[in-house]
Amino acid sequence: MILEPTRAAALARLDAFSPRMGRRYAAERNHDHGSAGAWPANVSMLSPYLRHRLIDEQEVLARALDKHGPDAAEKFVSEVLWRGYFRGWLEQRPAVWDRYLAERDAALAAVEANGGLARDYRAAIEGRTGIDCFDAWADELTAHNWLHNHARMWFASIWIFTLRLPWVLGADFFLRHLLDGDAASNTLSWRWVAGLHTRGKAYAARADNIARYTGGRFNPKGLVEEVEPLTEDEEAPLIRFTPPPRPEPAGEWSLLLHEGDLAIGHSLATPPSAIVALVPREERVAPAVAAFRRGAVEDAATRAGASYGCPVHRVEDAATLGDIRAGRLVAAYVPLGNAPALPQVDTFVRDYDAAVWPLATAGFFKVKAGAPAKSRALGLPL
Repeated sequence: MILEPTRAAALARLDAFSPRMGRRYAAERNHDHGSAGAWPANVSMLSPYLRHRLIDEQEVLARALDKHGPDAAEKFVSEVLWRGYFRGWLEQRPAVWDRYLAERDAALAAVEANGGLARDYRAAIEGRTGIDCFDAWADELTAHNWLHNHARMWFASIWIFTLRLPWVLGADFFLRHLLDGDAASNTLSWRWVAGLHTRGKAYAARADNIARYTGGRFNPKGLVEEVEPLTEDEEAPLIRFTPPPRPEPAGEWSLLLHEGDLAIGHSLATPPSAIVALVPREERVAPAVAAFRRGAVEDAATRAGASYGCPVHRVEDAATLGDIRAGRLVAAYVPLGNAPALPQVDTFVRDYDAAVWPLATAGFFKVKAGAPAKSRALGLPL
């Protein structure tokens, strides 16, 4: 179960899955058949490519709508929009990400200091809890760096409400091991399960639901199915997202590629005179995840150099970007948590993000309702 971290592989996967983006997807998307060494047919596996923008949301939405139309593709379209909703929601509440980081670090310190917590945490991430489905999913995550979306919800619910482990440790476990680990989608999905994102409404993993949607592969015992949502003292303030002015570099400038956005196109008036690729040095993620990210950056850098006919500079430390003598540095906007901060770099916001993110001020419905008008302006017939 190996995904090639290239745009060519992303386009091939898009071609292969596009016939299933309509009513078939709606009927089959919640079923977790297990991986068994190969990607399940009912799963698009486009999310690792979307995470790094080796392929973008507009391309995927255009294919689904062209192939099936807005009615038949409604469920698939919604899944793509959820990614934009989560990113927009987190961008407009950066305090939620800061709070997650602080609570994660405190919880990791508690694991080091508390033998009982350490024992339970290790049992969970090593798949030794005795809960058949949970242990199988822990093994699948660490072996294949992926989990079915429905399994992620069940896993998170069991982690929080049955095993009584800090949700931030579970979110960290996912983010370190998932090929498509996205700071916004991952953090806010865990918060949603816990009852923090939609306050007062937590998600309960139920044995009969798990048995049904896994084809009877699992029969979990001892799940806590009557759950009490977690609470927090204060709500993060909403800071409405306004795209910054688009830079218009004159003279020499370089397009900076980073793991948060590897689309090599831009909407600036002049082509870059050089490409600067920020190769990630991921010390906390699983080796396969680190290798995928490095490979994705290398693929984008190679394609960009060939496309623009200019030199490519590779950098491994964002702090040394100022040492590159390649003119003004310009990059796509850095999504919160998905790439290192880029000081002294001008950024531009993709048209799709500028259209979708500002809608994410409350629940998903506002994005779903507002997306058609925004999308038509982008040439998508939602």
